[in-house]
This record gives sequence, structure tokens and C-alpha cells, in this order.
Amino acid sequence: MRDAIRALPGSKIREVANAGIGRDDVLAFWFGESDEVTPEPIRQAAADSLARGETFYSHNLGLPELREAIAAYASALHGPLDAGRIAVTSSGVSALMLAMQLLVGSGDEVVAVVPVWPNLTAQPLILGASVTRVSLRPHAGAWQLDLQKLLAAVTPRTRVLLVNAPNNPTGWTLTRSEQQALLAHCRRTGTWIVADEVYERIHFGAAAGALGVAPPAAPSFLDVAAPDDRLVVVHSFSKTFLMTGWRLGWLVLPTSAMEAAGKLLEFNSSCAPVFVQRGGLAALALADHFAPGLVARLQACRDRLVTGLQVLPGVTVASPAGGLYAFFSVEGEDDSLAFAKRLVSDHGLGLAPGVAFGPEGEGWLRWCFASRDPARLDQGLQRLAAAMRL
Repeated sequence: MRDAIRALPGSKIREVANAGIGRDDVLAFWFGESDEVTPEPIRQAAADSLARGETFYSHNLGLPELREAIAAYASALHGPLDAGRIAVTSSGVSALMLAMQLLVGSGDEVVAVVPVWPNLTAQPLILGASVTRVSLRPHAGAWQLDLQKLLAAVTPRTRVLLVNAPNNPTGWTLTRSEQQALLAHCRRTGTWIVADEVYERIHFGAAAGALGVAPPAAPSFLDVAAPDDRLVVVHSFSKTFLMTGWRLGWLVLPTSAMEAAGKLLEFNSSCAPVFVQRGGLAALALADHFAPGLVARLQACRDRLVTGLQVLPGVTVASPAGGLYAFFSVEGEDDSLAFAKRLVSDHGLGLAPGVAFGPEGEGWLRWCFASRDPARLDQGLQRLAAAMRL
């Protein structure tokens, strides 16, 4: 076994979840998914595909009609985007790994904005690259970017700048001016930007427009970049369309990278299953009315949970601008893994430990608020309050 693989830490989220899975008395908020099932039209489209016998390979880059639909969907949000720049992948995490395989190898340097979902920083390590971590800074529970610190970390030696915004776990979201500054700087240094934007539609409009209406998506690098920029944008059907178990995503790439992406797809998964891609087509067809309703429900859950956390003595939390999570700290609880395990074992409350997202998240906990029954959030708050009274 390679030393780089042996050295990878196991998932601390799974470590906590494994202690509670199978217990019907545990309220589980540890994973990053809603407890709503995938909408029926999406499930039906996949079932119809299987009934037609669509069980064979497709093009490495995805069904042409799905690539066209993704391009139309993205164009409506960010301006004209050609389907020739779209690669369909078997999950968002596979898209991230393909992006890394395209761009980095042994000895390369990746700069990552952290804390972040650990898969993002593990992937370049698997490939033999080094990762320089630039941490967001918490202020009154809100996490903020030190832009000058990040710019100073990205040099001509930096192969890739890795940014996840809206961010998992903090909810931090890039501003348009920050994106423009990062893009301009990376053009000067020759650095690729890999932007994980899977939560772009789960955005609560901190910067509403002139009419007070929240924009349909968080700021994207696609809004400011040229088609030939060194930019790879990663997307997934998982969050916006409640399709976590389907494993379907996509990449937006410069045209010059598409041939190489097709080769890597062949060597990784060959192609996404056709019936899953049919589900993706159905998801995009209902996006205009489904996504706003989902975001409204999630915002109500966010507000309910954050308000409940803010009244607990010793809790520090801010309302996230995007994503599915409240990221909070409890005074005196500096070992997030031990605290999360105690919450499961003694109180039946399943949360993700902040240290799972890197040392920068130590002392914090992540709570996924995507619940179809908001009363579950109230029950979880009661259990947290009981734990804090010990």
C-alpha cells in the first residue's frame, strides 16, 4: 500500500455515525443530505428508462441531450455556456477527483480554502500533491475570508486553487469582488481554479437584488470567467434535486480540456448509468419550480435551528448564507469528536464533529438542518440543551 494512502485519516463523520447507526432513538443530522426522498418525476424517469432496457454504455462525456440540458440550465443562471464544455460524471465527488487527476500530480502544490469537506483536500494528497491550507476566520460565529492572505498563498508554484463556496461546513460564500480578485490573480500566476459550487442553488440571498429578491444562485466563477480561463467548476445533482444516492454530477471545463476529460472518464467509470442520466434530465426539467421551493423550505429550517441555537448559553453561531449546515461552537467543548460521540451515546443526537473538516474546525460542530419535519430540529435542540446542562 502506498504511504500516501496509508496516511489518509478515516472519516470522523463516519466514526460518529457508526456509533449511532441502527439505534432508532438517535436523531441523525450528521450527513449532508435532506431526509426528503427524490421527487417522483425523477424516480419515474429512471424507472421508465430501465423498463425500456437502457442498460448499456453511453458516451464517456454523457448523453448528448443531458449535456445540452445542463448547458441550458447553467446558461440561464450564468450566461451562455456551450454543451461542448460539459462532462457528466458519476457523482460530484467523482467530478472533483477527475478535476484533480486532470491537473495535479506528484510534487504539485494545491492551495485550499478551509475548513472544508475532507474529500476535497484528500484527493490531491492521494495523487502525491501537497496541500497548503488557508483558513477562513470565525467572527461571532460567521466565517470570513482573509483575501490578502489567500492571494499571498497562491504563487506561480501553485498548480491549483481549490475553493468550495457556498462552503461545507461553514456556509461561507464568496462575494463577486472576491471572485474577480482571485481570478485576476490566478491569471497572473498561471494557477488553475477548481471551484466546488455544488451548493450554488442552496443560497439564501444575503445580497438580494434591488427589489429585495434573492438571486437564484450564489455568485459563481462562471459569471466572471472567460471560456478559456484555467477554471474547472464542479457540480452535482445531489443537493438541489435531493439525489444524493443517485451519484450524478458534472464538470464545466475549457474546451481544450474536454478530450483529456473523456479519456479520464473512460479510465475511471467509463460513463454514468443511462437510467441515472435520464433522472438527471427529469430533474433539470423541473428545476425552475422545484429549486425555489426547496430553498424556501431549507431557509425556514435554517432560521428555526439557528434561532434555537442562539438562545442557548455558551453557543456561538451565525446564520449561514448558503449550504445545508449550521456550524457552531459550545463554550468549554474543545474536543469536537469526543463531544459528538457523547451526544450520540448519552443523548441520541447525531452531529458531525468540526475536526472532521480539518484542524481549523476543531471545537465546532456541524448540524445539517435539511429536514422535512422541522419539529425534529426542535427535539434536537432540546437534547443539546440537556447535554449542556451536565
